[in-house]
Amino acid sequence: MLAIGCDHGGVALKNQVLQWLRDNNIEYKDFGTNTEESINYAPIAVKVARSITSGECDRGILICGTGIGMSLAANKVKGIRAAVCSNSFEARYTRLHNDANILCLGARVIGLGVAIDLIYTFLNTHFEGGRHQERIDEIAKIENGEM
Repeated sequence: MLAIGCDHGGVALKNQVLQWLRDNNIEYKDFGTNTEESINYAPIAVKVARSITSGECDRGILICGTGIGMSLAANKVKGIRAAVCSNSFEARYTRLHNDANILCLGARVIGLGVAIDLIYTFLNTHFEGGRHQERIDEIAKIENGEM
């Protein structure tokens, strides 16, 4: 299950992404927002992040104007590795090397075509493990106050 959420700046892109997810039979849970009325991004980011850390969802997509605010908020949740990506190289390597579990997109930075390419790459690239696992473990140590 894929978690998805956005603030007011990402509603239009999120709605287009939802249609693509439906067209491709990808199950998702939408955590809002659904209007262009101004809303703070942090509560949405936390809902999506916690759905992943609880096991309700496997990965997530967060959309705001730049993707940056959503990534900052989501990364405050223990166990989350949220990455802002604007090209397929970044989306591929954030999965291969960082085992990112949330893709953050900037609706004011990229269009639908790029967004779909990033999402497809993010969902279809698997973590390499190996030497990269040590780095993920170090991130967990930071979260646990051990480093």
